[in-house]
Amino acid sequence: MTVVSAQISATFKRVQTGSCPAEKWAPTPPERGLLHIWQCVGPTAQLHPERVLLPRPVLQAALGEHHGLLLTQGGIVYSFGELFWRDQRVPLSAPVLEVNLLGKMVVSVAAGGFHCGALTEQGAVYMWGENTAGQCGLTERGGTTSIAVSEPCPVSVVDNEVIPPAAVRVVDLALGREHSLALSAQSELWAWGSGCQLGLVTSTFPVWRPQKVEHLAGRHVMQVACGAYHSLALVLSLPPQNSNTHNPSENMEWGQSLQYSVTEREDSFTVDGGHYCPLGVELTEDTTDETSPRRRALGWRLHSGGRSRGCSPGSATGSLSEENTKEKNVLVGHTDPLTQTDGGPRSHLLSGWRSNKKSSLTHEVEFQNLLQKLSSHSLEMQPTSGPGDADSLSSYTSDESCVSSTPSTDLLSSSYKEDSPIKSQTNRPYSSSPVCLEDIGFYLETQIQTLQGKKSSSLSNIRQKGKAAGSRRCSLPGTPTGHTSGSPWRQQSGARRLSSGGHSQAAATEEDGHRLPFLNTEVWSWGRGSEGQLGHGDQLARLQPLCIKTLTAEEVIQVAAGSHHSLALTAHCQVYSWGSNMCGQLGHVNSPAMVPQQAKLSDGLRVWGVSAGQSHSVLVADGDCVQPVLLYCGQQQELVSVPSKKSPHIPRSSQRSPSRAESYAVRPTLLPFCMEMGYISSVCSGGQTCGVLADQNVMGFISALHELASRERQFYCWMNSVRRLLVSPLRNREKVCPSLGEPCSHLFFSLCESFVRLSTLIGRHSTSLTYFLQNAQGRDVTSLPLLTHIVHFMDIYKDYCSSVGDFQVMNGFQSLQKLSLECLGSQQIILSQLSVSDLSVSGDVDLVSLFYWPLQQLHHYNRVLLKLETCFDVLTTEYQSLHQGCTQYESLSLSLLRKKKEAEATFFFWKTHSGKITEVLRLPQRRVICESSSRSLTLQNAGRFSNHWFILFNDALVHTQGAIPSQNFFSTHHVYPLTCLWVKPVTDDSSGLYAIRVTCPEESFTVVASTPQEKNKWLRFLNQAVDQELGGGGQRSSSGLTAVSRTASYVFTAEGRFKDAQYTGGWLAGRVHGRGTMKWPDGRTYRGNFKNGLEDGYGECIIPNKVLNRPDSYQGHWRNGKIQGFGKYKYASGEVYEGCFADGQRHGYGMLSSGKLAKNSPSVFVGHWVHDKKTGYGVYDDISRGEKYMGQWLDEQRHGNAVVVTQYGVYYEGTFRDNKMSGPGLVVSEDDTALHGEFSDDWIINGKGVLALSNGDYLEGLFSGEWTTGLKVVGTYTKPVGEDPEIRDRNILLRLGQYRVPTDQKWVCVFDECWTRLGCDATRSGDGSTAWENIAVTISTARRHSSDLSRSQIKVLECLEFIPQHANPVTTANYDNIRRYLTKARHTPVHPLGWLVETLVTVYRMTYVGVGSNRRLLRQAVQEVQAYLTQFYSIIRFLFPGLPEDGGVIPDPPSSPSKCRHDSNTSQQSVMVLSCSSLLLPLVLPRLYPPLFTLYCLQEEQLEAQYWDRIIRLNKQPDQSLLHFLGVQEKFWPVWMSILGEKKQIVSSSKDACFVSAVETLQQISTTFTPSDKLIVIQKTFEELTQEVKPMLDGDFLWCMDDLLPLFLYVVLRARRVVSHTHTHTHTHTHTHTRSQKMEW
Repeated sequence: MTVVSAQISATFKRVQTGSCPAEKWAPTPPERGLLHIWQCVGPTAQLHPERVLLPRPVLQAALGEHHGLLLTQGGIVYSFGELFWRDQRVPLSAPVLEVNLLGKMVVSVAAGGFHCGALTEQGAVYMWGENTAGQCGLTERGGTTSIAVSEPCPVSVVDNEVIPPAAVRVVDLALGREHSLALSAQSELWAWGSGCQLGLVTSTFPVWRPQKVEHLAGRHVMQVACGAYHSLALVLSLPPQNSNTHNPSENMEWGQSLQYSVTEREDSFTVDGGHYCPLGVELTEDTTDETSPRRRALGWRLHSGGRSRGCSPGSATGSLSEENTKEKNVLVGHTDPLTQTDGGPRSHLLSGWRSNKKSSLTHEVEFQNLLQKLSSHSLEMQPTSGPGDADSLSSYTSDESCVSSTPSTDLLSSSYKEDSPIKSQTNRPYSSSPVCLEDIGFYLETQIQTLQGKKSSSLSNIRQKGKAAGSRRCSLPGTPTGHTSGSPWRQQSGARRLSSGGHSQAAATEEDGHRLPFLNTEVWSWGRGSEGQLGHGDQLARLQPLCIKTLTAEEVIQVAAGSHHSLALTAHCQVYSWGSNMCGQLGHVNSPAMVPQQAKLSDGLRVWGVSAGQSHSVLVADGDCVQPVLLYCGQQQELVSVPSKKSPHIPRSSQRSPSRAESYAVRPTLLPFCMEMGYISSVCSGGQTCGVLADQNVMGFISALHELASRERQFYCWMNSVRRLLVSPLRNREKVCPSLGEPCSHLFFSLCESFVRLSTLIGRHSTSLTYFLQNAQGRDVTSLPLLTHIVHFMDIYKDYCSSVGDFQVMNGFQSLQKLSLECLGSQQIILSQLSVSDLSVSGDVDLVSLFYWPLQQLHHYNRVLLKLETCFDVLTTEYQSLHQGCTQYESLSLSLLRKKKEAEATFFFWKTHSGKITEVLRLPQRRVICESSSRSLTLQNAGRFSNHWFILFNDALVHTQGAIPSQNFFSTHHVYPLTCLWVKPVTDDSSGLYAIRVTCPEESFTVVASTPQEKNKWLRFLNQAVDQELGGGGQRSSSGLTAVSRTASYVFTAEGRFKDAQYTGGWLAGRVHGRGTMKWPDGRTYRGNFKNGLEDGYGECIIPNKVLNRPDSYQGHWRNGKIQGFGKYKYASGEVYEGCFADGQRHGYGMLSSGKLAKNSPSVFVGHWVHDKKTGYGVYDDISRGEKYMGQWLDEQRHGNAVVVTQYGVYYEGTFRDNKMSGPGLVVSEDDTALHGEFSDDWIINGKGVLALSNGDYLEGLFSGEWTTGLKVVGTYTKPVGEDPEIRDRNILLRLGQYRVPTDQKWVCVFDECWTRLGCDATRSGDGSTAWENIAVTISTARRHSSDLSRSQIKVLECLEFIPQHANPVTTANYDNIRRYLTKARHTPVHPLGWLVETLVTVYRMTYVGVGSNRRLLRQAVQEVQAYLTQFYSIIRFLFPGLPEDGGVIPDPPSSPSKCRHDSNTSQQSVMVLSCSSLLLPLVLPRLYPPLFTLYCLQEEQLEAQYWDRIIRLNKQPDQSLLHFLGVQEKFWPVWMSILGEKKQIVSSSKDACFVSAVETLQQISTTFTPSDKLIVIQKTFEELTQEVKPMLDGDFLWCMDDLLPLFLYVVLRARRVVSHTHTHTHTHTHTHTRSQKMEW
């Protein structure tokens, strides 16, 4: 039941579609999908195929034993033949329409022995026909089993292993006699029906519902095929590391040992076959109850065939080899025949006979009894089967473990028991076939004569030792089913790509529908193996799939199954066959074959399609012409039975056994009528019927497709032969490396790999073209692999051509020629037959031409695509696709031809200029383009007697000096890589020279040509070579300039900064330019931007430090080869500097952090740098000493006014000189003791001074000593009383801040850097438009170079790239736009304003966090914030000139005159007063707030302690007492409180019971951070108070401060732990308001 495919292209003439019945079809047939069917009986010359005339093209045909299915365009299904399930006999000329399938969009059909299947586009399965074995997959109806299903009914394939159970989408069907297989879209196999051919782990039959074949779970099944009682599957091989998932060795050994024990022992061996199959699978009791008693005497038995549902066709095991036949006993048994309800006799099957050592009957008696019983049975039978059923009777078999759908007492007995539920059915002539006494007698006589007296060790030995007459199996094969499933080359999205029968696109494994098919496949088989049809070397049955190891590496692409034989087609057009060879259907004389063997094909025939029938095989092959031919092997004439004296009345039609005089086509022979059918696309077989689908050659389209596929198959066969005969032997030869040498050995292995890759590509492509021809519903030229995989084809061919050329250039073929003569020996003659060119002078094969021959295939691609192109209109998509592919393959063919000529020219060049010195320039990939040995080109201003030889290769220009080309001698040479070579013609004609200017990275020179033609030639060659080396096609540049800007690699050799450095990156006219990487031999590395040959822009540099064994690294900006701009430098000592540079030195703002590896103690400095030294204002934090210096610096020393604080709370303020504090200064201790005096050295006091104590007393006099160790005092102690003017003077003298650096002089370097980033000079003057352009460029560059930005960050950067309207006057309408822009810029560090905010936050925290958290710095910190706002606002006004000065007015936008008059009459125009605080504090204060808040907490620490003490004391009071004390009116006193939903009255002793929700809300203020969040908490607290007070008052009320303030104080007191925070925040905000003066909250 092989399914066949054809295709109808929409491009050609379409036939009218309609729903007319078969008898009203139009007589004009279509030109595509032509169906021819014929019977395989009769002499070959007398066969006349019958043409099936249909108005629609036939897409698929499926043939059963006596029926068939046709699928036409539009998804319409027809049936013909003996449709017994409807009691119809439909002629082929008028097939009947399957009405129930109309509208189902059927895409595939399949035919079993006596049942049918259809598959829809949605993956649904419909089955109808015989259902006695459950093969239709339908459940019982009304308590009775459906014997026959008359109309197509859906079959549900459900996967119950998933939750919830899901419907399985089927993409292919294969049907046998009693079983059905379905292939799912997940490449899983499902089975239902009866018998071991299902491959299921079960002993209960029939299997009514589809079940998954678990043994193939996890494997990628690509195709399935069903024989009568066996199954085949084509499976994708696992990778090598996972290939050991199935190990059948144990089963094989077990099965062989059992077979040996039965056949080898002289005494009869009793085996209990009731519970175990030959493979050791245990069966259940209910399955074996009736069969066990008869199976305990297992010897060799005769199985019934015909159309039995309970037996398997097979042949004798050949184990009857006992020497003494008199000691052999035969037990003969039979069952009563089934009687029909209408009184008509049923077909009877013979019971088996087997050996039993307990029986006293002799062999002769057994034989006579058997013949007598057979005769009595045959007399009762009616002739119900038609002629030609030569395979309906099965033979002796060893398939004891295979359980049929209806268990019988013996596999040779009747199919049904007397108590079967189908006993009362009407007479069904299709159910079983009569058994001929003459057949059995002939068989027994032959077997006894052949095997009696012989002793064999195994079944295979019997087959090998038997003679031609004796070894041939004379068993009668069963009914053919031979269904091969559809194509596995399918779309996963649907079943529309399903092809049919036998034309499986096996190794396809398409994940996306367009991948090339794979060839690494395996063939698995299971079921009954009595004829060796499983291919495992024995006759044992297999209950589960088992891999046929001999076919694993044969690249099988299609399998087909006949009744008792199997076929496998490989990618290199070879056919393997095994199983029954009774009629020569295997195509070779070895009869039979239990392992796959090659069919004997004539030379020049390449098979690309197979199908198997009952006792024949049909092959589709390529012959001498493009049109395919048909090959046939098997039964050729009608069978003639030997007449029987005991049954002379049996008609001829019921006789089954062939006579010895029959003739068979043992070797595939040509069917001459195939040339009249047209271009065959596929073939099918079923029973004794064959079918062919063919196409007419319309406009040459079909012939072009067949020509492409035929030529590709021929090409792959040629490559496979070369690979097998030449490449693999040479590659595996041990002497190949010593013979070829080191460089050539590597090139040879690379050549072999390229050849294998090309061969694999051609094999997969030829297979895909075969599938393309067989695919009925997907033959679209735009999906040709030549078009869809054109890039892959081009890459493989280019790589192969380069490998051959490289090997040729290095003179590898000369050494390989000698090695091949030694290696091949006698196979040299075979290889010479594959040679495509004339032999060499010595008569050997020209290996160069042999390896270059595959390039000719590209020209064939171009020619065939051009033929296909002419079949379409120029406006169609097909034409455009074909034309594009044709052009690309033509261009590739010409390009590779040029490469071949270049390799040949280079080979002869090196051969002519051979020598040791020239070998230095000889490289595999290097090709000669031209050379100036004839003095066509020389160096300008060269000496008269000097020689200059220029050689242009494909990768370099070589200049040799002192060269004598004729003598192959030169003194010096220089190689200029073409990637870094710039060529331009010299246009100055005043000199009269034909000059060309050549520019290189380190030098430039001028060459002069002898003639203008030579100049143009060299200029063209140079530009083309450079262009091709840079990745171009080499054809765009003629005499013009090549790319001035490019990317290339170069190693500098001349003296300079880049000596010996390797550069990879951008170039511009011979100089490094753009982004690149420079690496020096000493380990230095620079990655970044270059400009005009120097580092310029952002870059990263690594400088090794050999002393510390750690590198220095820098990330930042460069200019003119030096570090300049902002960057981060990490020193090997552990120090890290992040700041500004100028001329490679630290200059401007910067922060230096010294780590543990520093020579000095760990410290951090942030401030101003001048020429790599600390100069100006800066903050130095000495971490080890716990001191922080905030003041002026000069040349790395503290110099000028400064403030120093220590970790012990000591505050110093004074003047520093030479890194020491000297002159007048101030010291304040933690307890507020202050000393103002003269300092002579670092922290040493020496001179007059005033010491003020914390209690107000003071001491005035002379002081000497150090503050921390002790002071010597000579002076006066004074205790102040009342108001004294001297006290005020002393207080002024002890006032903090008199020696600190003014706030307007702090962090000038930070603001200078911001002005510089805006493009302004040192005087902070510049153009506002230029500043905005710099901002846009900075942000755009950062967005391009930052790859880790989030989507929101990218959106913000894109928004900031747009320059706002900055020049317009600022009004209240656009003021908010400015605020929003500043807010976005504040969160963007790459923006100059964002960088300024981040840097100010950094220096502020550096100053006032840690040791700097001294309460005496609060005033200084607040003033510093004010200084920030003032300078920040000046930058904002520079960017937005329309903003007024601090405290200015922002007017409303001007309105129309009429509106102005109306407004003047109604109200006065409003204005907005702008302050820098209101604009900038929201941007800066949230980041500066934490250190500022900490300072204020320290300042008010004593007040806070007092306040907390009072809060604790007040909180001890009950609620009513506290409310009364605070003055809360009694109307606001709560009376009830709620505890867990229960109301309780508040008494005088209640505590923490009033306003609980408001108190809890206020306590949340401790979890907030920003001032705005704290204000929100306070607002919610007031809302909670209002909600609690409302129920106690009538109607609406309005809070007054006299009522609200006492109540809020109660809530604050009850909040307890957070009151300190609230108090401190309140004072902090008030202090900030006072200092800001104009700040708006």
